[in-house]
Amino acid sequence: MARPGTDLTAPLNDPTFYAGDPHPLYERLRREAPVAWHEGLGFWAVTRHADVLAVSRAVGTGAAPPDPATFCSSKGVLLMDLGRELPDIPGALLYVDPPQHQRYRRLVLPAFTPSRVRDLEGPIRARTTALLDALPTGEPVDVVAGLALPLPLLVIADLLGVPGDEWPAYARWSEAAIDAGTAQTEETDRILSEMATFLLEVIAAKRADPGDDLVSLLVTLEVTDPETGEVERLDDGELMMFCVQLLVAGNETTRNLVSGGLWALAEHPDQLARLVADPTLVPAAVDELLRWTTPVTSFVRTATVDTQVGGQAVAADEALLLLYASANRDEDAFGPTAGRLDVGREPNHQVAFGFGEHFCLGAGLARLEGRIVLEEVLARWSRLEPAGPIRRLPSAGVVNGVLEAPIRLDA
Repeated sequence: MARPGTDLTAPLNDPTFYAGDPHPLYERLRREAPVAWHEGLGFWAVTRHADVLAVSRAVGTGAAPPDPATFCSSKGVLLMDLGRELPDIPGALLYVDPPQHQRYRRLVLPAFTPSRVRDLEGPIRARTTALLDALPTGEPVDVVAGLALPLPLLVIADLLGVPGDEWPAYARWSEAAIDAGTAQTEETDRILSEMATFLLEVIAAKRADPGDDLVSLLVTLEVTDPETGEVERLDDGELMMFCVQLLVAGNETTRNLVSGGLWALAEHPDQLARLVADPTLVPAAVDELLRWTTPVTSFVRTATVDTQVGGQAVAADEALLLLYASANRDEDAFGPTAGRLDVGREPNHQVAFGFGEHFCLGAGLARLEGRIVLEEVLARWSRLEPAGPIRRLPSAGVVNGVLEAPIRLDA
């Protein structure tokens, strides 16, 4: 007997599908087969908000060890991971399950406390205003190249205590990491090796002469395990992987929030007008733009036991693709306006940062950058208009990437 949705899911392994408009298919899947089977790669596509939350809550939350959790991340989080042997990469937060996952989060959490994030507002605003001051008024400008690409990389450079003027190299490394998530090549391997060498040299320099940056904090940080009383530290390999994840995830999420968000406002002048008239809506607008753009399209989880998701039987070792981009347009979660942009949406249970054990550590930082960008853009321009077609990144369900977004900025 054919599994539900098999006739609908073929495009979910096609990178060009995500560079177009995937939402009509997502809507049909939510309606006809909310947990649908992809025959080619052998995974379940989970499209409803409630089911995405249910799986996310159950990742790593089984009974006390050694009993398994219901779902895990350690068997892969990307479609390309399916069916391949994954290397053991210390410090790779996305790929580890409890209790190791809690250890890593405990060790790096001091870098993202609310007070530390608040202290970044001044430097981030300075970076943002410098980039915006260079953009022309009344002329088409690519907001990816002029703002969305350099800004998060400059912020991350400041965080890591590395030269900001090297941001084009950091962009190349980040893009290679995303490309490797679709098709790993000798060239991506070479670029990623270059990145690893650079970061290990930075870590060694910070160990020898710590400063007030994030890497210096982490190389000197010691955290006591609340259960064992043992003092824990990150080794060089774990630190390097943390820096990689910050460089890639911190860049890609904010980059595509900014580019996709400004494009959305250009396409919805009524919502831009609301923000111009009432700037107090900006924090709510950031969450709505996260919902609307969903910078990280999906991640994979694997069932560790026979279970059910949304009433559908799922066998142990079967993979599930959690489609956050679909969950964020689910009518059952967001009502009849789920398919409309609403910068004042409250409440907003968007899952652009994931949910549960793997909720994004840098969510506060991304929200801060998004808020500052909107505040500074609105202070300069009251009209944003599309000035050409948007170009999106072909990506097999990893990021909702924007390559080019030409917009005319007018006062």
